Amino acid sequence: MDLRTKFGGMNVSKPVVLKSNKYGINLILDDSMDFEELLKCILEKFKESEGFFKNAKMAVSFEGRELTQEEEFRIIETITENTDLNIICILDNDALKEELIRQKIEDFEEEQSGKTGEFYKGTLRSGQVLDCESSIIVLGDINPGAKVISKGNIVVLGALKGNAYAGANGNEQAFVAALEMDPIQVKIGDIIGRSADKVQTTKKRWRKQPVATEPQVAIVKDGNIYIEPITKGLLNNI
Repeated sequence: MDLRTKFGGMNVSKPVVLKSNKYGINLILDDSMDFEELLKCILEKFKESEGFFKNAKMAVSFEGRELTQEEEFRIIETITENTDLNIICILDNDALKEELIRQKIEDFEEEQSGKTGEFYKGTLRSGQVLDCESSIIVLGDINPGAKVISKGNIVVLGALKGNAYAGANGNEQAFVAALEMDPIQVKIGDIIGRSADKVQTTKKRWRKQPVATEPQVAIVKDGNIYIEPITKGLLNNI
């Protein structure tokens, strides 16, 4: 990166440039100046901006020059000992790494959504929609025309006669369980199943068992949704 600007027909080097980012301050440093001289320029630059940064808490990153860990420490020490700025951490100025970290955090949150749960007590009636970021346990019935949407699993301690959409983040490992399983529609991830008396508009087949009084669970197997009685062995597999 060129740190020169035109001044009176001459190219004048800027040894230190401060650039704000969403985390704090990025220090763009000259890569050829003697480090001790650069350190003085850094302090001078922060002194000039002290009124703007006064008592601020922020992270810093470095660009334009390879620094050793000791040099980074000396820069931070010089700034914190001579100004009111509080530096909480040093960030790696790597956009790709930042994107990977963001993706890892999102993946972790999606994974955790199936491992944590919420409770809802009451019957959901026609027109009502319950939308959850995590798994949900409904202590009541889900009537026809009502809908439950969850990024995790759905467990109904009552009758499921409406619509249930589990794994709303695309997770086909999610499941829908109910004490009485008679849904209008079940969707798990991107797989949709409808009850036998509804027109089938998807290529995915809906393996629906007759309404039973025993607890049942809807799961995805081989690209299809199956409803099966809840057994200890089945629970261990899901």
